[in-house]
Amino acid sequence: MSDFAVYDLSDAPEAAVPFLESAEKRLGFVPTILGAMAEAPATLEGYVTLSGILDKSSLSPSERQIILLAISRENDCQFCVAAHSGGARKAGVDADTVEAAREGQTIADAKLNALRDFAVAMTINRGQASAEELSAFLDAGYTKQQAFEVILAISVKVLTNYVDALAEVPLNKQLEPLRWVAPSKRAAE
Repeated sequence: MSDFAVYDLSDAPEAAVPFLESAEKRLGFVPTILGAMAEAPATLEGYVTLSGILDKSSLSPSERQIILLAISRENDCQFCVAAHSGGARKAGVDADTVEAAREGQTIADAKLNALRDFAVAMTINRGQASAEELSAFLDAGYTKQQAFEVILAISVKVLTNYVDALAEVPLNKQLEPLRWVAPSKRAAE
């Protein structure tokens, strides 16, 4: 176990408090991943700012959640897979699609599947998508602008996925029903 703190509104560094208060107002609780990020208020601010910018992209809320879920799965981020499973459902993604994304299986909707595949390829290959991977993404109806927006989503997820990996962030009780265990860790359980 790591020895990183997970702050809440009562003990967070002063510069982090407004971001935690905003999350609590929006979600009804402070996600522990944000409480961990509060250790470095600039990191927390960077995450909140980039997330807000991603929300302004041309990708729909459901598309953004599929991307964030796929990247988090690829990075074995147990916290973020749970959080984005809930976010995807809230954005109107059906249960079968969420489950397929959680398990790395083919998504029935071909366009969403192409989006997920492109996001995963970009993540695995550190931005070096092949011509075929990019063509499949574009042929599915996405644009070059949206290819760059996938990179923005990856940037957002690097922040939370890496914080989770380093700090071993516990899951909020509100996310417990959505718990996910990385395939690499399933054998150990």
